[in-house]
Amino acid sequence: MTEIVTVSGPELVTYADELAALLVETVDGGSSVGFLAPLDRAAAADWWRKRAGAVDAGDLRVWIARDAERVAGTIGLVRAPLPNARHRAEIAKLMVRPSARGQGLGRSLLFAAERSAAEEGFTLLVLDTESGSPAERLYRSAGWTECGSIPDYAADPAGTLKPTTLHYKTIGAARGPSDRAATPSTSS
Repeated sequence: MTEIVTVSGPELVTYADELAALLVETVDGGSSVGFLAPLDRAAAADWWRKRAGAVDAGDLRVWIARDAERVAGTIGLVRAPLPNARHRAEIAKLMVRPSARGQGLGRSLLFAAERSAAEEGFTLLVLDTESGSPAERLYRSAGWTECGSIPDYAADPAGTLKPTTLHYKTIGAARGPSDRAATPSTSS
């Protein structure tokens, strides 16, 4: 059984080594998540620990999927920092261990982040992913809308420049910026 939970900043630090293993495995498997191979596990753990401040500040939410043995997946939700963008957030770093893929875990993580974002009053989510990747197929099947592709946007783990496709999804009820600011944060 896999459990999906939101983690606090201190919990993120606690899980940093397991999340680092997931990140290294994801990069080694060829997924473009912002890092080049080979990725040093200590550097990956440090990267995760550095996210704890953003989690504590409320700028980032991180979910992990735990099975009986370890962290099997993760996803992040990054709040837009500017006042005119408080209605939107970005989905970031959706990763599932190769051994746990094909079981709906990626979709479950995505839906957990979407549901939480809607509960918090966000009405628009955005993300980018490598064009033609399995992740892109997941987003399309989950109701995300493609809005364009940028050639040579980011390097894959081998260092080859690849195109990136931008997606968006409208969620929740439309609200103005003042409504969003007044909505209390909900934790899951």
